[in-house]
Amino acid sequence: MTSTAPEAQQGQDAGEPHGEEPASWQQRLRRFGHATRPGIGLRERLVPPYTRPGAQLWAVLGISPPLAQRLVRWSAWGGPLLVALVAGVLRFWKLGSPHALIFDETYYAKDSWALINQGYEGNWPKDIDKLILDDPSKVHVPVDPGYVVHPPVGKWIIGLGEHFFGFTPFGWRFMVAVLGTLSVLMLCRIGRRLFRSTFLGCLAGTLLAVDGLHFVMSRTALLDLVLMFFVLAAFGALLIDRDWARRRLAAALPVDEEGVLRPDAGVAENLRLGLRPWRLAAGLMLGLAFATKWNGLYILAGFGLMTVLWDVGARRTAGAVRPYLAVLKRDLLPAFVCTVPVAILTYLVSWTGWIVTDKGYYRNWAQTDGRGGNWTWLPDWLRSLWHYEYQVYEFHVNLTSGHTYQSNPWSWIVLGRPVSYFWQEQPGCAASETGKCSREVLAIGTPLLWWAACFALVYVLWRWFFRRDWRAGAIACGVAAGWLPWFLYQERTIFLFYAVVFVPFLCLAVTMMIGAMLGPGVGSGPRRELGLVTGDASGERRRTLGAVAAGVLVLLIIWNFIYFWPIYTGTPIPDGSWRDRMWLDTWI
Repeated sequence: MTSTAPEAQQGQDAGEPHGEEPASWQQRLRRFGHATRPGIGLRERLVPPYTRPGAQLWAVLGISPPLAQRLVRWSAWGGPLLVALVAGVLRFWKLGSPHALIFDETYYAKDSWALINQGYEGNWPKDIDKLILDDPSKVHVPVDPGYVVHPPVGKWIIGLGEHFFGFTPFGWRFMVAVLGTLSVLMLCRIGRRLFRSTFLGCLAGTLLAVDGLHFVMSRTALLDLVLMFFVLAAFGALLIDRDWARRRLAAALPVDEEGVLRPDAGVAENLRLGLRPWRLAAGLMLGLAFATKWNGLYILAGFGLMTVLWDVGARRTAGAVRPYLAVLKRDLLPAFVCTVPVAILTYLVSWTGWIVTDKGYYRNWAQTDGRGGNWTWLPDWLRSLWHYEYQVYEFHVNLTSGHTYQSNPWSWIVLGRPVSYFWQEQPGCAASETGKCSREVLAIGTPLLWWAACFALVYVLWRWFFRRDWRAGAIACGVAAGWLPWFLYQERTIFLFYAVVFVPFLCLAVTMMIGAMLGPGVGSGPRRELGLVTGDASGERRRTLGAVAAGVLVLLIIWNFIYFWPIYTGTPIPDGSWRDRMWLDTWI
């Protein structure tokens, strides 16, 4: 069968022309694993084909070629939909339990209800939570405005579920669970496009479906899962835009008398790619991310740089002699216009509920305390909003009060300090030696998945630097944009659950590593020329061992998720069983 391993698509954006001697620096890097670009045709380098199972697999399964073709076509969407269905069942199972406002739901559930009902957040009484849980029909939305420190999009989305299903735990968690399920579907499709393999795409989605942190955040009315959804959607839109732009370049390049696509410096440096709708969609998604939580701005910057470098690689592959200059002339300004202004406009529109009312917090600041000054030519609502945002910025950068579950971003990747969202001790538990049962919702990733991701990130960085694999660079960019900015705020009170933003990219990293473990299959052509494909006994033995190791790793991750299921869902378990799951002292 054909290869699903990452080696099949390496070095598409860079490398010397086939047949020429590699540069001396490349020769020196060979000892670290650097490989020159395979002799793949230009069309395949610009728009790589998707891998397909070979005829041998279908013969073993007794499936006829016509049926095999239909199955391959069906699997492109059928596989991801099946994975998403399983993820959805897990996330919606007893979604209303615990019947409580757990952790920061006490803020976002109430703010969302106020937004849906009156367009701005209210100043809720401190003792209102019990009444909400007992009889939400008796709860009145406070008219006085409340001071909130996050933009409104995430709360509008949470409020949408409350609008349809009521001011209940199920209602305020519903839309977050929907986005959590859809993000699994998106990652399957993103992984398929990234690796050109339906199998690896579905594997990435499966890993996300059984990640504990993503699972808990999908069942909790907090903003970070909403942020993650828009970030992942933006990444997917940029991937589609990348393929779209490269197809345009391939269509414009000349073809020789033998029908072979040839590079052309004139086309590669001067072709205008025109309107790029998927880049506009990415700008919209990044704006919605920014309008959910401000750290979406760092994602915008990281993804903006990434997509420009993709354009450089595309024009270089098409034959541009000066690809950076070509991108500067043809692509940089359109890329900026499609992302940054679109994101900013989206952010402003998200505040419409606050703008159209005269009761929002700081809404009338420009007419009262903010009268006069050099900016009076701006609309009052805009000056008031700017003042509000400045006050929120001051709050965030000075948030240094200690918290039991705060953690340093250095510890996130190894799950050093998770966050307990809900805890309840139940006496009279016959199954427990101590007579007590414990209920907990612990925001923690599936340990074996995250610890495998530590090795996978090293592999991704190695592959990006020494193999110049653009996919590894894209994965590294997603992790870095969601993780590294938090290192700038060492004194700020921050939590592990912020890491849910880059969990999909950790799953992609582990998938890429597993693809390498599986190794290439039997075949011919450019991969065999590099020695990546072998048909001898040693090659088959290596692939068999790799498949066994990869399968064991995936099964262990799934088992680990099942083992921790009780402390992801708040299921009562004997006190001793709960302690057995506290693998590290810092988890208590």
